[in-house]
Amino acid sequence: MEGSLKPMDAEQLREYGHRMVDFIADYYKSIESFPVLSQVKPGYLTELLPESAPNDPECLQDIFDDILQKIIPGITHWQSPDYFAYFPSNSSSSWILGRNAQCWIEHCGTFRQGWVIQGTASEAILVVLLAARDKILRKVGKKSLEKLVVYASDQTHSALQKACQIAGIFPENLRVLKTDLTSNYALSLEVVSEAISSDLSAGLIPFFICATVGTTSSAAVDPISELGKLAKAFNMWFHIDAAYAGSACICPEYRHYIDGVEEADSFGMNAHKWFLTNFDCSVLWVQASQENAVVDFKDWQIPLGRRFRSLKLWLVLRLYGVANLQSYIRNHIRLAEQFEQLITSDSRFEYASALFPPNDQDNGYKLNHGLLDAVNSSGKIFLSHTGISSCAVGAPLTEDRHIKTAWQVLQEQASTLLKPY
Repeated sequence: MEGSLKPMDAEQLREYGHRMVDFIADYYKSIESFPVLSQVKPGYLTELLPESAPNDPECLQDIFDDILQKIIPGITHWQSPDYFAYFPSNSSSSWILGRNAQCWIEHCGTFRQGWVIQGTASEAILVVLLAARDKILRKVGKKSLEKLVVYASDQTHSALQKACQIAGIFPENLRVLKTDLTSNYALSLEVVSEAISSDLSAGLIPFFICATVGTTSSAAVDPISELGKLAKAFNMWFHIDAAYAGSACICPEYRHYIDGVEEADSFGMNAHKWFLTNFDCSVLWVQASQENAVVDFKDWQIPLGRRFRSLKLWLVLRLYGVANLQSYIRNHIRLAEQFEQLITSDSRFEYASALFPPNDQDNGYKLNHGLLDAVNSSGKIFLSHTGISSCAVGAPLTEDRHIKTAWQVLQEQASTLLKPY
């Protein structure tokens, strides 16, 4: 193996590790130079890759070159400061260090944790839904599965629907309740109450309510305290999905969004969204039963084995500190407010309802979709589609100038699209 990479060679690890860190640092330094949304066609990589793996070792620099020339063009750069789509998916230098330490310790031996971090909010929702299902079925009998009903708003992430399918909840028993702009797309207590009463009258069994703090589509926040009391009144499991906006609640001025959290049976928050801890790291709290003195945490997740995810979160908390994390969140909110002011300054746009005011029989949808396609095709910024349009500010490198650039791109494309009108 002379001249090639040796397994567990400390000096080679040191050399290659330094070069890899330089490569990663150079990527983040130049990330603004790449189109935010990948400009290549699906399947492009097939023609660029060799038919088989190399027989002999290749040098690290050739691999770096291939990453830049072949892989990078196919990537949508979620960490770009010009990324305004879906939701934040943060990375940080602390996470990179923590991930390296995680890999080392995971392969060094077993580490016992006092709590479990899920891989994703999707896993977390499934875990608590299964727990709620089994709890109610022990009470009403296993043959009552077909009567169990789940409640959530139409802004709730599709992960809930998938969890219901896996858990055996009948599709027609998932109540996706309508919301609208009058409540900022929050779930109405009256609508939920009416649905529960109707289902009880029909002989069904309401057993699970999922409330959201920061929906992907509209950043809506459901009335936590009221829904928690309602769930308790009907002996239902109350889960709070704060995957997106839960991070903001580390700031005292935003903590009121989770007032009533003590009523919840479970609460989930994705540290890998807005908390500078890269995927995957989804924190789940559960009101644990006091029946057993010892909790077997393998029963609180889907796989029996688990990654040492808490280490990278621990490094982020230690290396940044609460004050800096709060400042990070507040700055993004300030930038979002700045973007709102820019939108309201142009009569062609409306805030939180549509990119263009409805001005024809299709309520402006054709213009909206045309603008979105034009903006994303430019490669300059990336926005995501939703029923009310979406600009999510949360990338670690985003500054005031990126907000101004995004607005300029929107205005330019809007002017082009409106010429025929």
